[in-house]
Amino acid sequence: MSQIVITEFMATDAVESLARSYAVEYDPSLVDDRDRLEQLLGSAEGLIVRNRTQVDAALLDAGPRLRVVGRLGVGLDNIDLDACEQRGVAVKPAVGANADSVAEYVIAAALCLVRGVFMSSDEVIAGEWPRVSLSGLEIQGRTMGLIGFGDIAQRVAVRASALGMSVVGHDPFLPPDDDAWSKARNVPLDEVLRTSDVVSLHVPLTDDTRGLIDDHALGVMKDSAVLVNTSRGGVVDERALVEALRAGRIRGASLDVFASEPVSSSYGEQFAGVPNLILTPHIAGITAESNDRVSFMVADEVADVLAGGSR
Repeated sequence: MSQIVITEFMATDAVESLARSYAVEYDPSLVDDRDRLEQLLGSAEGLIVRNRTQVDAALLDAGPRLRVVGRLGVGLDNIDLDACEQRGVAVKPAVGANADSVAEYVIAAALCLVRGVFMSSDEVIAGEWPRVSLSGLEIQGRTMGLIGFGDIAQRVAVRASALGMSVVGHDPFLPPDDDAWSKARNVPLDEVLRTSDVVSLHVPLTDDTRGLIDDHALGVMKDSAVLVNTSRGGVVDERALVEALRAGRIRGASLDVFASEPVSSSYGEQFAGVPNLILTPHIAGITAESNDRVSFMVADEVADVLAGGSR
């Protein structure tokens, strides 16, 4: 019976479905126990991870029988794709399974930051009644700017349009005549930054995108604009963002991803007391519904490869 090792959380029903046909080792603590993970991979044919398990060449070498890596999500920067290809290991991400969850997070964060009234509980309880200082802005009639215009960004565009927003986007890898551009106006990057009231990031972390939102980019943005990052932490220069928020050079930001994850208390100190900043623990794509979709999609893909299906 083939063995599958699962190192991060997965829907229980999906784990149980795999366990009916395979020897499953499900232990989310493995993400922090590299030695034990390497030992278990000695006899494993399948490995299922999220974003924290680093599937590098050394880990793959520890699994000589490994045939497939399932990724509970879509980002692949924690998986050495070249090393997988060299060893004939298939990589199966959950493409599209959590797209709606991320799109809803972007809209929710945008509404919270633009309206600016949803963190006043302490003042209300204390009887301060801060109605004047909390008179925020409406999102209708404003501009949603999407950097990267793949599946998730396109779903954000549909939702933003339904709220009465105009939508602009930038994606150098999407052909200008692609039908997707019917959902947004295709403009240069600087125009997205300069004209948007909400800037939402939807790009992978590469040499070209690392630090994309830096001092210059933040300086181009409106001082009334907000930034939402659900892509990868390294895309935003966190120091520059903190300085811009403290100085009031942009209105607010929501970060679901960070340059170093999980965030330690010492690392997180840089964000303490920063105004109009929402921080969440890489959770934009995780809801009860999306976790089920992602888990069953990956379970099916991994089982298909192990059964001799497509790689």
